[in-house]
Amino acid sequence: MHLKLKTNNIKLKTLVFLLFGVSFTLCFLLFTFVKAQDCGSDLQCQIDALQREYDALSPAQEKNKQDLASLRNQLSSLDKKIVNFSNQLKKTEIEIRKREEDSAYAKEVFEEKAINQYIRIRNYDPSLLIILSADSAASAFREINFRQRAADEDRKIMDEYGQNLLQLKKDKETLEKNKQSLTSIQKQVAEKEKFLAGEVAKVEGYLSSLTAKQNELAALKSGGFQTSIGDTPPTLEPCSGAPGSSNYCDPGFRPAFAAFSFGAPHRTGLSQYGAYGRSKSGQNAETILSAYFQGAELKKDYAVPATIGVSGYGRISFEDNYLLGIYEVPESWGENGGFETLKAQAVAARSYALSATNNGSGTICASESCQVYKPQLKSGKWKEAVNATRGWVILKGGSPAPTYYSASTGGFTISQWGWNGIKDTSGDWPGGAYEKVGGSPWFYKGWYKSRGGATCNRNNPWLTSEEMADILNAWRVLYDEAGGDKSRIVPVSCWGGNPYSKEELTSLGGFTSVSGISVVYSNSGFTQSVLLQTNKGSINIAGEEFKKAFNLRAPGYTGIKSSLYNLEKL
Repeated sequence: MHLKLKTNNIKLKTLVFLLFGVSFTLCFLLFTFVKAQDCGSDLQCQIDALQREYDALSPAQEKNKQDLASLRNQLSSLDKKIVNFSNQLKKTEIEIRKREEDSAYAKEVFEEKAINQYIRIRNYDPSLLIILSADSAASAFREINFRQRAADEDRKIMDEYGQNLLQLKKDKETLEKNKQSLTSIQKQVAEKEKFLAGEVAKVEGYLSSLTAKQNELAALKSGGFQTSIGDTPPTLEPCSGAPGSSNYCDPGFRPAFAAFSFGAPHRTGLSQYGAYGRSKSGQNAETILSAYFQGAELKKDYAVPATIGVSGYGRISFEDNYLLGIYEVPESWGENGGFETLKAQAVAARSYALSATNNGSGTICASESCQVYKPQLKSGKWKEAVNATRGWVILKGGSPAPTYYSASTGGFTISQWGWNGIKDTSGDWPGGAYEKVGGSPWFYKGWYKSRGGATCNRNNPWLTSEEMADILNAWRVLYDEAGGDKSRIVPVSCWGGNPYSKEELTSLGGFTSVSGISVVYSNSGFTQSVLLQTNKGSINIAGEEFKKAFNLRAPGYTGIKSSLYNLEKL
């Protein structure tokens, strides 16, 4: 009986160990990515940031779901064990009560024997009676020996009952402790399950909100375009240039209005075309890096890990494989005055990868959502740039920094530490912009195509006076208390849904024509306001408000890609 209670106690301790052996993966992690709210009004930066956050959270959430499922399976098993244990406890209690009853009865019997024996001894000598009544001396001695053995056995039994009664008290104490432990385990199990289930539900809701926010931002048609250069410089898009440029096309009507974006999102960190312009202007890699990553430290003898995890490729050599397969800038730049750009890009790519993978211990994606890697390793100027910068890493706070970069920022970029604007020019902007020196096709561009090349039957970014008035009417619904349904502010064709007709919007906003337009730039690199001459007089609109109305309502895929833009009139 004692052994059974000890075994149950061991099982109980095992259950406690299993319970606390369950590991939880908390989903609200500290990310090194750009947060959407830190992108200012840069729409693509916001979308990309949300996607990175979603991609980062999703694996942790899946781990949480797996942990929760595992915990619930263990809880189910634990509940069965607890039921079995409780049943054993009930049986034990019944057995203890039976033993107590048996012990009490035996005690009564032995007490009666002891009393009778005492009476005999008091009245006469029992040994003498045996001798006198025996047939012979031998018979008398056998009878005395038998009675002595019986008395010894009685004493032994009584001693055992006494020991059993003492052990019974210990068993009862153990039982009570096991009951208390069982209650504690049940409480802890309930708390752990409730906590993890709550975390899973919280993160699931958060992921849903991220998706909803992405959809909202994507509705602002300017989204969905990343200016990744890759290994080949992009060509100038036909008819996307301003008057006087080589890719300008006359729309064939007057007046005509067009929006031209300076650069394209995102506008954080290093501008690749700006770095190219700086290199062609004689700046070395150290100067270029210090210009774009202000407030950070360039360490030239950092202990770079030997390998890195890359999605789809497993763990590969960091310097001699991964970095040699980075396809973010044209290698040809190295032969045309841009070798220092390649060196700066190599340092930025190395630092970003180390930051994104916790110094190489994690895994990085191979697409432009992270940085582009291909297994076709380079052996020319890019390899030379990688080798020339071995051990060069940008640090912030002693750790590899998330060194963001993009193709073109329009002559203004943002330092990700302190968020101070950086005027990326050698003199006055826009004429002295380093991106212009570098020949960025996105430096000043009118956007009218989707990334996939769709045009929605438009061949240039120019709009009529009536189309501009339609955008103003959309602005009134969005911002100027004109009433109406904001969800219907979408282009009339190619987008589906239930857009307002031009006539419906005119009845809400009252604008029918635009005759003149101008913009005011801020000193920190965004369009501050837009002034329009209309049939209702002069209208002054905040730059971001006009951009949103334009992107939601402008026909086709015509859009403003940057917070820094200009409006021109023919």
